[in-house]
Formats: sequence, C-alpha cells, structure tokens
Amino acid sequence: MVESSIGGVVPAVKGSVRVGGKEEGGGSVRDEDETEWELDRELLCPICMQIIKDAFLTSCGHSFCYMCIITHLHNKSDCPCCSHYLTTSQLYPNFLLDKLLKKTSARQISKTASPVEQFRHSLEQGCDVSIKELDALLSMLSERKRKLEQEEAERNMQILLDFLQMLRKQKVDELNEVQNDLQYIKEDINSVERHRIDLYRARDRYSMKLRMLVDDPIGKKPWSSSTDRNFGGLFSTSRNAPGGLPTGNLTYKNVEGKAQISSPGPHRKDNSISELNSQHMSQSGLAVVRKKRVNAQFNDLQECYLQKRRLLANKSHVKEEKDVDVIKREGYSAGLEDFQSVLSTFTRYSRLRVIAELRHGDLFHSANIVSSIEFDRDDELFATAGVSRRIKVFDFSSVVNEPADVHCPVVEMSTRSKLSCLSWNKYTKNHIASSDYDGIVTVWDVTTRQSVMEYEEHEKRAWSVDFSRTDPSMLVSGSDDCKVKVWCTKQEASVLNIDMKANICCVKYNPGSGVHIAVGSADHHIHYYDLRNTSQPVHIFSGHRKAVSYVKFLSNNELASASTDSTLRLWDVKENLPIRTLRGHTNEKNFVGLTVNNEFLACGSETNEVFVYHKAISKPVTWHRFGSPDVDDADEDAGSYFISAVCWKSDSPTMLAANSQGTIKVLVLAA
Repeated sequence: MVESSIGGVVPAVKGSVRVGGKEEGGGSVRDEDETEWELDRELLCPICMQIIKDAFLTSCGHSFCYMCIITHLHNKSDCPCCSHYLTTSQLYPNFLLDKLLKKTSARQISKTASPVEQFRHSLEQGCDVSIKELDALLSMLSERKRKLEQEEAERNMQILLDFLQMLRKQKVDELNEVQNDLQYIKEDINSVERHRIDLYRARDRYSMKLRMLVDDPIGKKPWSSSTDRNFGGLFSTSRNAPGGLPTGNLTYKNVEGKAQISSPGPHRKDNSISELNSQHMSQSGLAVVRKKRVNAQFNDLQECYLQKRRLLANKSHVKEEKDVDVIKREGYSAGLEDFQSVLSTFTRYSRLRVIAELRHGDLFHSANIVSSIEFDRDDELFATAGVSRRIKVFDFSSVVNEPADVHCPVVEMSTRSKLSCLSWNKYTKNHIASSDYDGIVTVWDVTTRQSVMEYEEHEKRAWSVDFSRTDPSMLVSGSDDCKVKVWCTKQEASVLNIDMKANICCVKYNPGSGVHIAVGSADHHIHYYDLRNTSQPVHIFSGHRKAVSYVKFLSNNELASASTDSTLRLWDVKENLPIRTLRGHTNEKNFVGLTVNNEFLACGSETNEVFVYHKAISKPVTWHRFGSPDVDDADEDAGSYFISAVCWKSDSPTMLAANSQGTIKVLVLAA
C-alpha cells in the first residue's frame, strides 16, 4: 500500500510497483517474453526470414541457411547483409549456432507441443528409459487405448441409435399418414359408390319409363312423385303443354331432340333405342378420353386430393366447422366435393378452339405488338392497345358472329406514345385508363373519345395501371422510376406515392379491398401493401428468380404472378404463403400476358403459344399455337413472334389472345 498526500491509503496496482529496479507481478513475465521474441528474431535467416536451418557463417560474420546463401551466391557475389564480396569458398559451418537452434527448438516444443509430442521428442533425443518403465508405459497406453476405443464405440452406437430412432419416427409418421390417407380413400370410395348406385338407379328408372312410354305412348300409367323429383323439371314443364299431350311424349322430345310426337309406332321405338345406344357409346368414349387426362396428370391430381382431404381432417376437430363445412351431403365430405370439382373441371377440356380471328394493326404498319387487351365491365366490348399508339375498342359479338377478314373497331383513340397497359373502370362502363412509354397515365371516355384526366408525374415509362373494383374513382400505376402512385379521378395530382428500390413492372388492386395492392418489380419479389401504412409492405412474397412481370388476383385471398423465369406462382395473401408453381411455357425476356378466372390461368409464351393452367395442377391443361399466315414457317422471322396479351371473358371458358404480329384470336376451351 502507498500513502497518499492527503493521508489516505491508495491500493497498489498489480504489476506496476517496482522493487529494487524490478517490476513485480506480471512485469517479469512480459520481459521474459520480449527477450524470447528478440532472441527469435536473431535466429531468423536474413534471406528467407525463417528459423535458420543448417547454419553457415560468412567471412564477414553473418549467418544464413546453407541453401539460401548458396542460391544467392549463384546469382550474386556479395553478402546479402553488408554487400561485402563473397564466394562459396568463404562459407563455414556454424556449429555453435546449430546447437543453440536445436535447444531453442526443443524449448519451443516443450511449451507448445502436446505431452505425446514431447514424449516422442524425448525418445528421439535418446532419453534413457528402462525396460520396466517401458512396460509400465505400454500397459498404461494399452489401457488408455482400450478406454478410448470403448468410448468411441459407445458414441458410434449412440449416433446409430439416434439415427434409427429418428428414421423410425419418420416412417411411423409416414405410415400414420398413409393409413389416414387410406382411410380417407376408403371412406370416399364408399361415398362415391353409394352416390353412383343412386345415379344408376335413377338412370334405370328413367330408361324403363322411357321404354314404356315408347311402347305405350298414350298410356296413362301414374308415376310416383319421387320419380318426378329425380328428373327435375324434365316432366313438370309438360303438364301445361298445349293440346293435352301426355307428359312422357314431351319429355322424350326434350331429351332426344329428334323424335316426332305425332308418329308413334315401331319405327319410333327402334330409333329411340338406337339413339340411346349411340349416346351411351359416345359417353363411353368421352370417359376413356377423360381417364387418359387423369393418368397423364395423376401425380398432381393425387397431391391435390390429399392436400384437400388432409386440410379438412385438420379442421374437423371443431364441431361447428364440421357441421357446417365438412358434410355437404350425407357421407360426402367437403374435401371430396372440392376435389371432384377440380377433377371434373380439369378433365372437361383438352384443347383451345379458335372461334374468331382479327388483325389489330394496319396491313402496312410493322409496329403491331398488342401490349394489352381487356374486356369492359359487361364483357360486351374489348379494348386493345400497343406500340401502334392507338386504343381500339371492338364489339365482341360482332367479332364472333360476323365473318370478316378485317374487323373495324367501334371506337379508336390516338395517343402520343406507345401504350403498355389498359384497365376498364368496373363501374363507369365508358371509362378506361391507359399507361404509356412516356410515363403518362390517362383516363379516357370511350363515348366522347376524349381524355378525362392526364397524370404526368411518373418520370419514366409506366408499365401498369389498374382501377380499383371497390372505389371507381381510384386507380394505381407503376413505373420504371421505381414509384407506385395512387390517383383519384377527382384530383389532378397523385394522392399517394410509394418509393421502391427497383423498377415496377405491374400493380393490381385486391378485388375485395380498396386499400390493398400487389406490386411486382424487377427485384424478383411481389410486395403486398396496405395503403393505410406504406412505410413497409404487409408481406414480401419471394420465390421468382427473375423480374415479376404480372400480378393478378383469382380471388380476395389468391394471387397469381408471372415472371421471366418461365413460371407462374400462386400465393395466399391471407396466410402469406406460397401455394403452387406452374411450369410449361417459355418466358425469358418479353411481357407475354397473364389472365385469370376462378379456376384457370392463361399466359403467353415466347414460342408463340397460349398456355392454360388449372390453379390446382402445376402442368398445363392445354395450349394453342398461333400460326403465321403472312409469314412462311420456314422464315427465320417466324420464330421471333410471341404471345403478348391475354384476357379471359368473365366466368366463361372464352378468352382473347394477341401476339407480337398483331393477330388477335378468340379462343374457347373445348373437350
């Protein structure tokens, strides 16, 4: 302790008090380490800067590794340290330094080496050990070895046991899952068999009644009310038939469509029976075709069935949900009902049939790419836009029903720039919005062919625009300036602005909400925003490997996206989860269009084909290739065309598709 100047006592700091010129505590250790470090530096070869090996001394008094100095003297005749003239004849072995180096090396090994290495080093140095000591050491080493081997074996057994237990648990879980799946399948098979038997019985009753009506067309045999109920309105509508015709006669006419009421007799009987047989054969052929479609997509259909069935089972523990949602009819589960809907819808169609075709561009105008094609509120009109700087509005029924080589638009509006996107107002039928390459968002009145509002805040090309379905005065747009802007048709300036870090390729309002939008961008992500708080997105959906070119809502909770990674993806925006990835088309650089309805998605391909997917199946249902009537297929330009826009007609198997050549086709899903 050291007395302070104010009479107190100050504790001495460890390692800082010197007694007799030496620092107590940690000071002596530090001096020793520094001395060793200086000594080690003196033992380094000035050429290789490593501990000297095979030391040789020069006539000028410097020491080097033998190989280092010999190699140096082959190139130069001087000392590397003092540049004094030097030859190989002036080199001498430095035995004293070699001994010092060996001692230094031994001391370093004793400090850093393990006991085994030290023992081995001692033996190599010729340490004297008696036979008795060696026997004791060998016995001890043998025991140590046995113990280590025992511990190693125990560890290996434990690892193996853990693996096997984990594997057993996994397989038991899989077995339970398979057993549950088998139970679901068994229950559903029984339900379907019962339902099928009911259908067969109803068909047999109907066939028997039909044959009896053919045999006795003027008979008055009564029928039970239950039979009438089985056939719905087929029989009930004939009671008020003019002229007092029997019920059966009108029913027969309605079902077959070919029989003559006024000509009963054997000939009529033979015709009806043959028609029944031919109808049965055609139904059998259709069933075979649909079975082939099931076999072709069996794995995806299996996954869809099990997913729906397992999801239902996980919810069935809540009685209220089970009573309301699980049982749709006696013995028929909601999961099976949902899957039956998917299966019947998926197998119903096998091709796209062309029912109309028209040319969008001028015959002598090369810029004919259709960037956007959209139906209006009532699906009566459809509008097209593209690089031709024109918005053309066509009457859908005229295009389909009136054959013509060139269909003329009912309305045409010219713009200053190339157009990228269109969006009809779902409330005001005559209003349509457009976005263009100059970044201008325009709202048009189709009736007056004039612009209602023009918004010029975007600094670069605007790729997408969309009207809100819940508020007809609101619309949103996205641009290459990395900004999403929300507009109101009652104001001249944007009402909201979202700054993002990447180019915006597409924007879309949630159809059930006026405050939620999906934004696809060049950063490979979909950003889902609540417009009431735009500081950060509600969720960011990740999975695409390239830019997201389109986003569309199948429902309030289901979102579809397209990307130039040649995939479509489905997302659940309520649970913020990915649902499925759809593959089959080719899309690596162009905007090829995306359209959705309740069950199906359609998109274009850079192979000049339209692809249709069912939302529950990851592979295409069907596809249609656009021909090139004006260009020979052998022409090198024929392969450069691609589908550029697609649009479903609401709640219909009919769709519009356009390609980069300016050809527009009306396609319908067909069996």
